[in-house]
Amino acid sequence: MAKNLTIRPFARLLTMLGDQLIKNEQIAVIELIKNAYDADADWVKVSFEGFTESLNITSESRIIIEDNGCGMTSDRIEKSWMSPATPNKFSKDGSERRTPKYNRIIQGEKGIGRYAMLKLGKTVNLTTRPANWLLNSKGESESSKEYTLCFDLSSYDSDFIDGAKEGNEGLYLDELNFKLEDQSPNVFVEHDVAINNLKFNKCENSHGTRIEISNLSGSWSLAKLKPIKDSFLRFGDLFNEVISSDEKQNNFTIGLYLNGATLVNDEKSNDITLRNLIETQSVLQITNGHYSSESGLFTYKQNGIIKSVSIQEDALRGLSVFRNHFQDKTTKIFRRVSDFGNFEFDFYVFDLNSKDETSKYYLPKEAKSIIKEHRIYLLRDNIRVLPYGDPDDDWLQIEIRRGTVRAGDFLSNDQIVGRIKITKFGNPHLKDKTNREGLIEEGYYTSDFICIIQSLLSYIRNGAYAAYLADKEKKSQLDKIRKDAVSKEISNLRNQLKDDKHALALLTQLESAYKSENKYLSCRVERTESLAAVGISVETASHDIMMMLNKGIDELRSLYEDSLHSNFDRSLLISELQKLYGIFSYIQNQMKDLQMLFTSSKQRRRQIRVKDILDKVITIYRRTLTEHKIEYKINIIGSPLVAKCTDADLLQLLINLLDNAIYWLEEKNNKIIIITLDGNSCKLIFSDNGSGIRNEDKPYIFDAFYSGKGQEGRGLGLYISRKLMERNDYSIELAELQEDRILSGANFVVNFIKQERNEY
Repeated sequence: MAKNLTIRPFARLLTMLGDQLIKNEQIAVIELIKNAYDADADWVKVSFEGFTESLNITSESRIIIEDNGCGMTSDRIEKSWMSPATPNKFSKDGSERRTPKYNRIIQGEKGIGRYAMLKLGKTVNLTTRPANWLLNSKGESESSKEYTLCFDLSSYDSDFIDGAKEGNEGLYLDELNFKLEDQSPNVFVEHDVAINNLKFNKCENSHGTRIEISNLSGSWSLAKLKPIKDSFLRFGDLFNEVISSDEKQNNFTIGLYLNGATLVNDEKSNDITLRNLIETQSVLQITNGHYSSESGLFTYKQNGIIKSVSIQEDALRGLSVFRNHFQDKTTKIFRRVSDFGNFEFDFYVFDLNSKDETSKYYLPKEAKSIIKEHRIYLLRDNIRVLPYGDPDDDWLQIEIRRGTVRAGDFLSNDQIVGRIKITKFGNPHLKDKTNREGLIEEGYYTSDFICIIQSLLSYIRNGAYAAYLADKEKKSQLDKIRKDAVSKEISNLRNQLKDDKHALALLTQLESAYKSENKYLSCRVERTESLAAVGISVETASHDIMMMLNKGIDELRSLYEDSLHSNFDRSLLISELQKLYGIFSYIQNQMKDLQMLFTSSKQRRRQIRVKDILDKVITIYRRTLTEHKIEYKINIIGSPLVAKCTDADLLQLLINLLDNAIYWLEEKNNKIIIITLDGNSCKLIFSDNGSGIRNEDKPYIFDAFYSGKGQEGRGLGLYISRKLMERNDYSIELAELQEDRILSGANFVVNFIKQERNEY
């Protein structure tokens, strides 16, 4: 005989929903703060009363959570508050539900967060008064009433066995009875409220909810208490201030009180310091980031410059972290990335290993400690997903990857601070675990989401950050050369060996050999420098030369084939030859200009009008300037500017300056180059409106093999330019005087006044 059965849970389910399911007391309080947020409260006040100074629990201890939200009607208490897993957190069409007053996205979704109160204590006294606009199921306002409910479980043991009927294993959930009473408003009446020195209008405080929890369990400390407020909202706002976002704030104030006194969070000063560190000492600022789940495209700004990379590109697909997760080991075929939705991101990367105290990126011990207190936070609708972002949390499995793959492929957790922003509506498959400890592993959604983030961070580490490290190493080597480290070491060694004549003799031979080798290499370098700019100019000019050469050959072939016909019109021969003469004359002139770059014994220093050489360089680069839409202007002041040098020296100088300017103007919209020829002051000023020279690069830009272009740069252009000018007793420097800074980017001043040589 068939029998219909129903599910009838035991009362101990309450302890599973509260005490056992919620990870810790902090998360329990945050869950109750979320309820106030969802109730459209302006403020929520969390008070810890009756505790000792060290936060030990006494018989008088209680935790009170009070807000001025919309409150609850009697049927909402009965059908929602008293019913676990209430489904009314979702709209009928599946879209995100928002609050009526502040348009907040509802945070609660499982309908069990309120039972977090049982993690805190066994006796709960609820007092609530609904706002006048909140109607009950009959469409009536209940704002004239204040409801109270005592949720007292203190007489039961943790498993609800005591008090059970004889012969039963324990109480069933529906056997627990709690009395709901109404009364004239007593708690929620018009009164002024001040939270964190902010005053709230008394007429807005005549409704809301107050939860008083006593018979407390668990344990508390200042270390647990202070981060509660910040764990809820702080990190969305913190990053918004850093990137100057226009994003609206939540208009939600959280007050934290201990025995009646405001609990001031000492961490706030660290917030200010962190903000300063992010703005001034982060090596990489990855901001305004967006990932499109549909196209698989990352777009973001890297230190202000727009970048993009797709998961279809080898730069990402070739990374081991991406390949190991998405590629079938047997077929080598990549599976499709699951559609976990779009997300936004901001990352700030620091160099914790910089030992040079003069470096912009050097971090003292205190600064490192502040940075290490933060990780990459996950925010859903601008509210933190806990515990992601805590110092001891590795939700992106970065440290695991560094240990099992290769540490150098990933940025460490300690050196990166950031946030990833998702939404409930846009990322429906990225759901919180019921115990509020991160995201549910649902299919591939969460694991794919994490792997995609890991891949981007690995891409940044192997690209932009690797370039920074290479750049730092170049500077380190150049500093050693600049300080003549070898000579200093020899000198130190000489002092240590002053009493050993045999060793001193050997050291003298070594020093002599070193100086001889150094002199030989210097001569080789000087000869090589004379040819270094040839490749740059030939690369630029060869396109035009080959185009004209091909055109001339085509004309010759056509003329030759036409001349074989008996009816060839010889009257056209002259005009055709004139056309060919023009083509090959152009090629000849271009080659002459290039030939001037090759120094030889035939080239002598002579008085040269700088404008004449400048015109030749502009001719070589005319097509490039046009293609890049670069506007150039030549300003002439006073008499003609004249330099005594070889044509090759002047050509190489101007080619290097122009080639550099074209590169740094690539990211600009309105591109301008102004070349000022000041005959009165005997100087040339070369200016562009590009990104300019970074302060940390200024000491190195004229050093050999140092380039601010990263892997793309040769690091020779400015070095050669200075060497060429020094050979002629001239100089080239960055503009220091305001009058020489003509445009907002790089400004170089070439002085054609003979400089005094230093004799050594």
